[in-house]
Amino acid sequence: MQETDALRDARHELEVCNACRYCEGFCAVFPAVNLRRAFSAGEVSYLANLCHGCRGCFYACQYAPPHEWGINVPRRLAQVRAQSYAEYAWPPALARAFERNGVVVAGAVAAGIALVLLLTVGFVPDAALYGAHAVVPGAFYRVIPLWAMQAVGLVTFLFSLLALGMGAARFWKDAGGRGKITLAAVAAALHDVATLKNLGGGGGGCNDNSERFSMRRRRLHHAMMYGFLLCFAATCVGFFYDSFLGWAAPYPFFSLPVLLGTIGGIGLLVGTFGLFAMKLVDDPMPAARELLGADVALLGLLFFAALTGLALLALRGTGAMGVALAVHLGVILALFVTLPYSKMVHGVYRGAALLRSAIEKRAGVG
Repeated sequence: MQETDALRDARHELEVCNACRYCEGFCAVFPAVNLRRAFSAGEVSYLANLCHGCRGCFYACQYAPPHEWGINVPRRLAQVRAQSYAEYAWPPALARAFERNGVVVAGAVAAGIALVLLLTVGFVPDAALYGAHAVVPGAFYRVIPLWAMQAVGLVTFLFSLLALGMGAARFWKDAGGRGKITLAAVAAALHDVATLKNLGGGGGGCNDNSERFSMRRRRLHHAMMYGFLLCFAATCVGFFYDSFLGWAAPYPFFSLPVLLGTIGGIGLLVGTFGLFAMKLVDDPMPAARELLGADVALLGLLFFAALTGLALLALRGTGAMGVALAVHLGVILALFVTLPYSKMVHGVYRGAALLRSAIEKRAGVG
């Protein structure tokens, strides 16, 4: 990573923390800090992405503001994380999308909806677009052909996976990823990802807006993460049903794709709305408020993806089904296109950082 003021400030504060060691049991970051005596730019990036922003260290620190040293590890590491998202983006030419991420994501959503609606209105007969459809197999394809859904979805999703993979590889190399990747380390990292263990801080939860501990943020993240995974599973099951079993959508309510999508959509709504509401009341001191736009953009995108999906489920037997389908697919198109250039990348880099942390714990060295 390039040397910046944010990176230099973070390195200085990590050096202070390494001398103090009061917070060494708070989360995964401080044991990893204690393994080092010096911090390269890549290692600061690794530690920044290992941080889950629980803020426990800020409220426990005797050198935090208003102390003259002004130690604020959560804010500094958040700034370095944002820098890492842009620097590891692939292709590099698209890294500028992170500079005004809220505007980029909002523009992508508007463009995605407009594009799908214009194509639908231009090529689909009014009777198919605005007429009431019985909830029978193939009803969706009378509005938008299956080949168009699958072609656009697969191309954009596979590109996003490639871009995310390239970014993760650049992060791993720059952060000095080394050591043998064992099944035990992978299992430990997956456990930390699945449980969001580090959103528990030192065990009592996060410090959202005061020194009081709470598991609220962890639970809302669980709702959002597992809601997203259930919606993705619903899409995969639907693809399998249609492509390999010949069962065309839409499916009955008590079918696996619909149940997975409904439960996942509700989880996404609860998680994203709850996390957004928390941002309105959180203590701004340990947060990097200049990054709020990227946070809100991702929460809004996931919220509307879930909302339009549930609306489509409710309206699929009415004359509004065609427009609801076009709007939902426009939001999903924006989600796939912006996936590698939104804060969604934090899940990939954080997972890689947790894997490296698990390797280091077993090796006992940095």
